[in-house]
Amino acid sequence: MKDPSSANHDGVCWASAVGGARHLIPLVGWDAAHELAAQRSRPVRKLANVPARKGSSEAGGSVNRPMPTSVVYRITYPNGKIYIGQDRTNSINYFGSADGRLIEVDFTADQRRSFTITRDILWSSDTATRSEVSIMENKFIRAHRANEQAIGYNRTPRFRG
Repeated sequence: MKDPSSANHDGVCWASAVGGARHLIPLVGWDAAHELAAQRSRPVRKLANVPARKGSSEAGGSVNRPMPTSVVYRITYPNGKIYIGQDRTNSINYFGSADGRLIEVDFTADQRRSFTITRDILWSSDTATRSEVSIMENKFIRAHRANEQAIGYNRTPRFRG
């Protein structure tokens, strides 16, 4: 016999997997699926919380400004090599999905103890489709030659030197 609390656990885990942890709601099973679907069909406008300029009428508060949803970024490592990627959520905490095995061979154990990487936004859009973002990412990878082994950590599209 199944533990009664496990049904709730399964439903919550399922709802979390469908909607992501940010969208976890106190419903289970199909009720959660229907609520998540309804939430997704509503237009969502992300806003960045930007401090107001000194001397403005809103000083002391903050101004909400639209934040681009999709970005193409460049990560620069201490050795000068780069990685170009895309982020369709524009998360400040996302630093790409470069293959760690490629990166770790370029740094000694001592160098790995403390280093700084830089993330630069090369392009952004509020309206681009997933396909359009991918096209822009590939254009920047080729333009910066980030798929050339001596320059960057991107492995696709293949470098044809």
